[in-house]
Amino acid sequence: MKIGIEIPTCTPGMMYPVPFATVSEVVDTALEAEQLGYYDAGGNDHLSTMRFVRNAWSNPPDYFEPLITLAHIAAKTSVLRLATGIMVLPMREPVLLAKQVATLDQLSSGRVTLGVAVGGYRDEFEAVRPDLAGANRGEFAREIIESLRVLFEQRRATYRGKYVHFEDVESFPKPHQAPLPIYSGGNVDGSIRRAAELCQGWLPAKIGPDRLAEGRAALTRYARAVGRDPATIAVALQSVVCLGPTPERARETFLNSSFDLFRTSLRNTMTKGVGLDEYLDINLIGTPDQVCEKIVAYQRAGLDHLTALLFVGNTIGEMREQMRQFARHVLPAFPDQAD
Repeated sequence: MKIGIEIPTCTPGMMYPVPFATVSEVVDTALEAEQLGYYDAGGNDHLSTMRFVRNAWSNPPDYFEPLITLAHIAAKTSVLRLATGIMVLPMREPVLLAKQVATLDQLSSGRVTLGVAVGGYRDEFEAVRPDLAGANRGEFAREIIESLRVLFEQRRATYRGKYVHFEDVESFPKPHQAPLPIYSGGNVDGSIRRAAELCQGWLPAKIGPDRLAEGRAALTRYARAVGRDPATIAVALQSVVCLGPTPERARETFLNSSFDLFRTSLRNTMTKGVGLDEYLDINLIGTPDQVCEKIVAYQRAGLDHLTALLFVGNTIGEMREQMRQFARHVLPAFPDQAD
């Protein structure tokens, strides 16, 4: 089982208080993750502050651009993989994004995994791309994934879509990896279909083993329909982690953090219909033994990779202590961290 962490590039105001971490503390978190034996470090992606964050906090949070941050981390690490968890594709221009990702993959000698999705907050997208406010973000994301593949794999790349268009672009160097792994993030059917048809992985967030198994079955059907071997497509998961000596203490720590603000911000999308008790149950919240049992259940449902794990804490020190406790008590139960 591959297990990686989320570094707080753009999570203050959402999961964490404002202010939360300096850029040096963000980088140091990734360096410690490598020392602790984690497989990857993911940086999430926001270009503007979402409406619910502005309403919740008096000051704006610092959001550190993930690819630049990961490039700095690449220079200070040797084996830690560098992930985006996730990159919000409709806010990105694909020719520039392809150049940035290929450069990062070269700098890191092939350690990049590109997690991508449409993004959870439409108000942010409409602020950044007002001329495309009416766009279907799922179709937009598909076009960008397709255009990235063209740019990564062809000498002279042309793409003509509804939202993406470029002509005769020669973009070198190519990524170090061929193919560079792209994980399609999201819980909905469109995300699964994009993973099956275009990507090397599916990356849902905060769902239980039953839904994961259903998604894996759909992934298999869609992959076979286009002639792909579903065994070559990883199933990953992003989850919230909150360890405690008792289930009650873990629950209390979660409820006393900013993570419940994040949960309720997605009540009309990702967490629609999911109550608090169910949310606590499907995330990695509890004693270390309970969390290990949950991971085993996910493995049985078809999980290959826990990535961009979100550790609860009201300070960067508390968040990193959760990361250390997980490394001490949970990682040893799942030793297969190799490619």
